[in-house]
Amino acid sequence: MKKVLWLLVFLVLNFGALGIGVLLMNNGPQDAWYAALNKAPWTPPGWFFGVAWTTIMICFSIYMAYLIQAKSSTNIWLLFFVQFVLNTSWNYVFFNQHLVLLGLLVIGLLMVLVGYFMLNFSKLMKQKTWLILPYFIWLIVASSLNAYVFLYN
Repeated sequence: MKKVLWLLVFLVLNFGALGIGVLLMNNGPQDAWYAALNKAPWTPPGWFFGVAWTTIMICFSIYMAYLIQAKSSTNIWLLFFVQFVLNTSWNYVFFNQHLVLLGLLVIGLLMVLVGYFMLNFSKLMKQKTWLILPYFIWLIVASSLNAYVFLYN
């Protein structure tokens, strides 16, 4: 029963982060600024972002539910909170404020932090580490998209 409760907690937190991110992006991809940008040729279609983030947050929620049960500590909550702030703030920095280089820094820090989760807790999480891999892979792709916008605009 505890696993289900922790899963619900992390689903609410992670999907809450997505909701906050949407609010902070101020029309985001529909904005004239974004539409006018030179975007990477590998930029996925708009619908893919919703599918990707839904999958990522479900997997990350399951991962966090197991991790917090295996090793509940202030450090894990602090890392999760920093991840939450970086994840939501990128939307504001990139889409709302159009600070592309700062956005690249934010997403780079987020990628490092998710990589830290993946590597630092891999012995403890064993095969459940695979649950955080979609997040890490997506951040590599998203960083490359952000970098392309920085370099070609």
